[in-house]
Amino acid sequence: MRQPILSIYFLLGLISSFYLHAQTKDKGSLKLQYDTPADARVWEQALPIGNGRLGAMVYGIPDKEELQLNEETIWGGGPYRNDNPKGGSNLKNIQQLVFEGKSPEADKLINETFFTKTHGMPYQTAGGVLLNFEDHKNFQNYYRELDIEQAKATTRYVVDGVTYTREVISSFSDDVIVMKISASKKGALNFELSYKNPAQHSIYAKDNALVLQGKGSDHEGIKGEIVYHTLSSVKNVDGTVVIDDSKIQVKNASTAVVYISIGTNFTNYKSVSADGYKKALEKLNKAKAAKFEESLAKHSKLYYAQFGRFQLDLGKHNESSTISTTERIRQFQQTQDPALVTLLTQYGRYLLICSSQPGGQPANLQGIWNNSLTPPWDSKYTININTEMNYWPAEVTNLSETHKPLIQMTKELSESGKETAKVLYNAEGWVAHHNTDIWRVTSPIDFAAAGMWPTGGTWLAQHVWEHYLYNGDKKYLKEVYPILKSASDFLLSTLIPHPKHTDKGWMVLSPSISPEQGPMSAGVTMDNQLVYDMLTRTTIANEILNEDIAYREKLLAMAKRIPPMQVGKYTQLQEWLEDVDDPKNEHRHVSHLYGLYPSNQISAYTTPELFEAARNSLVYRGDFATGWSIGWKVNLWARLLDGNRAYKIINNMLTLADRENRNGRTYPNMFTAHPPFQIDGNFGLTAGVAEMLVQSHDNAVHLLPALPDAWKKGTVKGLMARGGFEIDMQWSDSKVQTVKVLSKIGGNLRLRSHVPLTGKGLKEAHGTNPNILNNRIEVPKPLVSPQAQIKGSDLKKIYEYDIPTVAGKSYSFTIVK
Repeated sequence: MRQPILSIYFLLGLISSFYLHAQTKDKGSLKLQYDTPADARVWEQALPIGNGRLGAMVYGIPDKEELQLNEETIWGGGPYRNDNPKGGSNLKNIQQLVFEGKSPEADKLINETFFTKTHGMPYQTAGGVLLNFEDHKNFQNYYRELDIEQAKATTRYVVDGVTYTREVISSFSDDVIVMKISASKKGALNFELSYKNPAQHSIYAKDNALVLQGKGSDHEGIKGEIVYHTLSSVKNVDGTVVIDDSKIQVKNASTAVVYISIGTNFTNYKSVSADGYKKALEKLNKAKAAKFEESLAKHSKLYYAQFGRFQLDLGKHNESSTISTTERIRQFQQTQDPALVTLLTQYGRYLLICSSQPGGQPANLQGIWNNSLTPPWDSKYTININTEMNYWPAEVTNLSETHKPLIQMTKELSESGKETAKVLYNAEGWVAHHNTDIWRVTSPIDFAAAGMWPTGGTWLAQHVWEHYLYNGDKKYLKEVYPILKSASDFLLSTLIPHPKHTDKGWMVLSPSISPEQGPMSAGVTMDNQLVYDMLTRTTIANEILNEDIAYREKLLAMAKRIPPMQVGKYTQLQEWLEDVDDPKNEHRHVSHLYGLYPSNQISAYTTPELFEAARNSLVYRGDFATGWSIGWKVNLWARLLDGNRAYKIINNMLTLADRENRNGRTYPNMFTAHPPFQIDGNFGLTAGVAEMLVQSHDNAVHLLPALPDAWKKGTVKGLMARGGFEIDMQWSDSKVQTVKVLSKIGGNLRLRSHVPLTGKGLKEAHGTNPNILNNRIEVPKPLVSPQAQIKGSDLKKIYEYDIPTVAGKSYSFTIVK
């Protein structure tokens, strides 16, 4: 009698699995989907979940599941400083060596007097929770997915006719990780839960939970002071749950819900005095009091309130719903699947929401996902491009609140960086160099050729300003103005005359580098661009807030003495003050193109010589690069109004990175590859697609400025422009057809289009745009080498219109038929 009953259960299991499998493969859905488990040895096959603070990588392995865990404040070391007291007294000697062209000697002296033995603390894994399901090796009808509209990972498979389903969230509402495990047959669920952790730790049972107490590592002479507690508990409907000092056993259950809560003693970058166990236990008990379905609904609602603001449709591909995400990436060069580009774009937004939330830490080099105690580059904040790139999609893709952790970190760096400015530069204001960590260190790290770059804080301060350009909130501007002013104060007290250009009156920063290439220099182009932005934007903030006029004039006077950008002998934008660029140099950093993107100093319409020179520089650098550099290049080609070239770069990103292809740039789980994994490539790509569809940096809101031929038809909703304008747009035949603009804060809307538009109140634009939130700052006329060959750029015709808007009202426009 036993065999027929098993056969019935097996058949029911197959039917259930098939039905659910079909449901989860809705055509065009925003899901990463797979028909095999992740390889336990390949972390980049696991699927990331996060709520800003807590992250997990879900492998989806039937018999030995792993949730690799992270908490944003688990770092090595503790509060510390890395200022070398020898720096200030050696600064003038170093500057003299730089001006004399003795770069090796300057490099040596900098390493001896500006650097210490501490080079930043590592972001560290919290270990993992292991779930052992005996006899689940022989599974069938396997399926797993990451639904980025719900922020939920699901694994489903059949064993002996029983369908097992696991649903995992990092809850936005309860701030714990929750996994519901269910079996289609009553009493068929049996598993053991245990921990693994590479750090110093202990495990014990307490308060109806299995507790792991771990510790952040000592690193480079700095004692590890982070203590964390991971509490795991299981709530069952039936069956039994037994906890001892090494594991949790669940027997003969139908459904069980696993709760994982982590708390640390981190208070802020100066203090580690919190009670991590108490924090974790309170969250755990609160989460367990609710039903899973209620918790899931609250979690998804909170998450989707952010994610759902932006929608994108670039088209569909017939096969995209029937194959795994890994295969979609592998086949992209042949299929050119537009829905995969949409998925990767939205995935970047998912990752930003899941790794950066108000009140928490900014997304680091790997967001919040890291399985090591010693990750690549310590997974710190590299602020000579990578950290900033993480936040390029924040405003434009309607995720403004995710920007707040970066702004808070900049505020904290503006506090800790004052001591560094004083010790190393005998200067006022604040400074940060090319790297920092959770302890907000601001002196240079690594070595001179990478770390001797005093404008990391200057770049971060631009994000403080950009946030204002999108929200127009004067109260916010008043709160952050001290950050901008102090950053400018540092520049005013460290800029020095260049002895070889006294006739021009140029003021430069020295010593410095063009990230991350030598030689040790003075007045490199990126520094000049950043300094010019810092001084002029602080001036505007000063004027808006009606601050000290004399200070404003001081800023402007210094801005006029910053060396202008230069077009070199190869008709390139010079990277250094001297015309020494090598057109065969394909270095991943294109630092001198900061002025094109993310800054707005270079324009096709008002600085055509610089526009052409920037294009030539980008051509010289080549189209292929590391993942984050590809992300930057998509944005740069978008700013160069070349959609087809930007799309070519997207193709370079959508190549599968696995053991067979070391040149691949997208892993099976859609993390982007440096390689190894760095999350900035994901964020850069997302920002780049947005930049291809709308730009608002150059005196107008420009519609479809860099639309590639591949996207002839599409829609986008919720795309943000500076000035607080939310754009919904539909296009076909590569032409915008309808536009709806919600004006969140009012003010003049200047629309730039490649087709004539019509709509109520729309008038042809004349003169300067009165909305300063959209206007670029005028830059000095460039110096052009007599050997340069300016050919001009072939630009599409544009139409410009103005309409005065009222806060809260929407305005609609259509193409002139």
